[in-house]
Amino acid sequence: MTKFEALGLSKKLSEKLAENGLINPTPIQEEAIPIVLSGRDVTGLAQTGTGKTAAFGLPLIHNLMKIGTKPASKTVRALILAPTRELAKQICDALKLFQGGGHLKINMVVGGLSMNAQKKALERGTDVLVATPGRLIDLLEQRALTLDDANYLVLDEADQMLDMGFIHALRQIAKLLPSERQTLLFSATMPKLMEELAGTYLNHPRRVQVAPPGKTADKITQSVHYIAKAAKNDLLIELMDKHRDDLALVFCRTKHGAEKLKKLLETKGFAAGSIHGNKSQNHRDRALTDFKAGKLRVLVATDVAARGIDIPGVGFVYNYDLPNVPESYVHRIGRTARAGREGEAIAFCAPDEMGEIKAIEKLLKITIPVASGRRWARSEEEQKPKRGGGGRRGGGGAKRAGGAQQSGAKPEPSNDASGKPKRRRNRRRRGQGPKVAA
Repeated sequence: MTKFEALGLSKKLSEKLAENGLINPTPIQEEAIPIVLSGRDVTGLAQTGTGKTAAFGLPLIHNLMKIGTKPASKTVRALILAPTRELAKQICDALKLFQGGGHLKINMVVGGLSMNAQKKALERGTDVLVATPGRLIDLLEQRALTLDDANYLVLDEADQMLDMGFIHALRQIAKLLPSERQTLLFSATMPKLMEELAGTYLNHPRRVQVAPPGKTADKITQSVHYIAKAAKNDLLIELMDKHRDDLALVFCRTKHGAEKLKKLLETKGFAAGSIHGNKSQNHRDRALTDFKAGKLRVLVATDVAARGIDIPGVGFVYNYDLPNVPESYVHRIGRTARAGREGEAIAFCAPDEMGEIKAIEKLLKITIPVASGRRWARSEEEQKPKRGGGGRRGGGGAKRAGGAQQSGAKPEPSNDASGKPKRRRNRRRRGQGPKVAA
């Protein structure tokens, strides 16, 4: 009996896993698979790269294989929602690998690909549908499918779906599903809003947690460079020159910034590609394929790819721009040190990114080691001089008071012989000086 078979999976499925080199289940799989097979709702928390897809995908395939009949036209038996196209494709590919040459129909619907082709595939019925919320709603509105028979709902990386504003789409989709269903929610982080989501859509779920929320993989070496924004390009090239043969991911905050950086790296002789929201799905798929094959050694990306890349060979992750959401940092650097390997995560922090680095360290409950530079005391906005704080118009008080005052303070009036302070009166009319005694 294999270890996966001991968890409750069928012998046939376990043998197919062994043929693909999947022999020893990870901790999240050991915890979650028996509970999912029992029919309970599950909230699964584990750091990235620990096998969450198999934790919900394997028991799902096991249960669907037992049905023995084909799904009716336009119906769906299990729905898996993912926040990005890349993650949806990764899940879809993994499920097909798990079942080997099995009979289950596994389809994917995401934006950026032909809707007509997706409609055609849905007409034949679907056992497992992996979808992004936006494209799924488009197809539902065109009556290309129905969710009346979907007895399984999986929300993968639900926290990012909330970050990307999919909460209304999730509510709209959930209304179309049977009330009697099994719901599984898996992620690496558990913000408060997601706890509320779990309370709304899950029925007395079992919580499975193999690492504290927000914890990064133990084999990731982290460091931060405190550096001026204008000097980031030179430092990135200098560091990457030391490992040109390794696969490296570089994360930027904006689509324009990612494309601009990719072109710069190409001029410096790096085999670089990019994926972001302005790229077509075919272009993004091709870039990921080339990166995985080693044709590209550097991939510049926005957060669209933070949870859609499962490439064990990534040795370095650069946070060229720090993310606005601290949880995104966890998912970004989780693209390295996958499947038990080691990796390095390097962050660049400009003066105006101090708020981001503090939020990240608070989430991780650590202080990231400093590789170069000195920790910025204040942000650029705080460093700007305040009006009236030291110029001629507002800051001359110190000189008028004989240097005893701070810049910008009002001078104390001098005292007369009796010890009483003198009163200074100025003429309101132009051209007259102060009033003096006769």
